[in-house]
Amino acid sequence: MRNAFISALLQAAEADDRVWLINGDLGYSVLEPFAERFPERYLNAGVAEQNMIGVAAGLALSGFKPFVYSIANFPTQRCLEQIRVDVCYHAAPVTVVAVGGGFAYGSHGYTHHAIEDLAVMRALPGLRVAAPADPVETAACVHAFVRDPGPSYLRLGRGGEPVLHAAPLRESPGRPIRLREGDAVALIGTGSILGEVLAAAELLAQTGIAARVLSLPYLKPFDAPALLDAFAGVRLVATVEEHSLIGGLRDLVAPLLAARRDRPPLIGYGVRDGASMDVILDQVAMRRHCGIDAAGLAAGIRTALERLDAGADPFDADGDRA
Repeated sequence: MRNAFISALLQAAEADDRVWLINGDLGYSVLEPFAERFPERYLNAGVAEQNMIGVAAGLALSGFKPFVYSIANFPTQRCLEQIRVDVCYHAAPVTVVAVGGGFAYGSHGYTHHAIEDLAVMRALPGLRVAAPADPVETAACVHAFVRDPGPSYLRLGRGGEPVLHAAPLRESPGRPIRLREGDAVALIGTGSILGEVLAAAELLAQTGIAARVLSLPYLKPFDAPALLDAFAGVRLVATVEEHSLIGGLRDLVAPLLAARRDRPPLIGYGVRDGASMDVILDQVAMRRHCGIDAAGLAAGIRTALERLDAGADPFDADGDRA
């Protein structure tokens, strides 16, 4: 995903001399192609992320299109005031690129978990928010943000994510993308967790459960009518995110369904409040710990459908999935 980002940014910079790249003293072995091709539009701001955002805002207000790049928790939380005031307040066309969303840096512990970023960024005025699932979605988001006149946030994985799309996207990533058809449950994911969602759908298919799989790269803005249409005809909707259950994908979908009389029930899979604070494991094990790996998702969906068949609600007894 990181390589797809830099490749797409190079293409954009070739066509648009306003494109800059600023990084917070990381990205080695990834960002060099841009630095070598456009040294006059590349800046290493050092371990000074707040200053990095200020510099980017200044460039944006001078007519440029800067992309800033750092590990996900740093440019979102350490720089929150700068993004809110320097960038959003002025509608400055800065794209904040956060690498390592979710548990990509899980073995570093909670300080490096990026599981609140989507909630925080969605709340900022005028800020576009995207979490692509694979290199194909990443390239589409980069080109969309270069064209966009306002500020944006792009959440990436750490690297090595599989390609999930057979061809480049032909339309804006603001609409939900169908990757698999089914009528029992609609599984909708955002970000690199989508690979686990597709694997879970395959496990469900082995037990006769047909799962529709949707990707939602854009969390703000998003096409609400298209999203509701994508849920039509299923018994259950399940959101999946490598993010806190508070303020992310589940809380984006819930108000849409709540306003409809004919809505299917909604169940959310993500990081329960405080579930990752005292756990230090790699990304694979962190996903399993939180029940958002393929096996955990498939087991949870089977249980939820069994509860529906029995006339009960599909949620866990403690309500955390509600």
